[in-house]
Amino acid sequence: MPELPEVETVRRGLAPVMEGRRLARVEQNRPDLRWPLPDAFAARLTGRRVLRLGRRSKYLLAELDGDETLIVHLGMSGRMLVEAETVGDFAHAAGRLPAHDHVVFHIEGGPRIAFNDARRFGAMDLWPTAALESHRLLAALGPEPLSNAFHEAHLAARLAGRRTPIKAALLDQRIVAGLGNIYVCEALHRAQVAPARLAGSLSRPRVARLAAAIRETLTAAIEAGGSSLRDFRHADGELGYFQHAFRVYGREGGPCLREGCGGVVGRLVQSARSSFWCPRCQR
Repeated sequence: MPELPEVETVRRGLAPVMEGRRLARVEQNRPDLRWPLPDAFAARLTGRRVLRLGRRSKYLLAELDGDETLIVHLGMSGRMLVEAETVGDFAHAAGRLPAHDHVVFHIEGGPRIAFNDARRFGAMDLWPTAALESHRLLAALGPEPLSNAFHEAHLAARLAGRRTPIKAALLDQRIVAGLGNIYVCEALHRAQVAPARLAGSLSRPRVARLAAAIRETLTAAIEAGGSSLRDFRHADGELGYFQHAFRVYGREGGPCLREGCGGVVGRLVQSARSSFWCPRCQR
């Protein structure tokens, strides 16, 4: 499932095409995605101008004139692909079936944007902009990890006394928003913290190191355009490249890349998810 860097990469690719532009026409090719689409969905979107394209955690937020915001979640396999309006100019991404173009946004005076989702785990909703933070998908989210609201003191306070593994704590979107399995594994390795270590047992210096590692990992991933493991692609159909810089994720049995460590990357299963780590340098 796309995590914060992938969604931010998609946002940056879509913003020049969507911001300030009007949705000339919206095609709705089915009544639902993961959940039913809002009533009169296509009609409510058609003719609206996109004022700003933002992101909250793993959600794209298209603020529209008329005080509504379109919320988009990519799910497991969802893609927002920018294509030329003329059929002959389409450049379909490899392995993509147009039959899975469930919602298509025709941009006034520009291209079209197809939401393609083979598994239909994605979601869309329309919500009053003024009450956006009360939406059920957004209301309980913690701070953005690249914002000023996320820092050592916040993380220390939220981890204090918790007897859950630090891996599980960081996946809790109420503590910090947008992190998933890949980037938690990578951040824990940078911070030299074992994924099974109890969250409340981290010393303040370790918490500070972890907060910095989370920021560093996400920043590097965004600069690389995110990670393309299975379905993720940029808005222009290109792949992300951060998977080539993984330190531990998916590298079971490989050497630890920390200079001077000499350890071997291992894997353990936590809450039905694989955690990759170096038993030698992560404590």
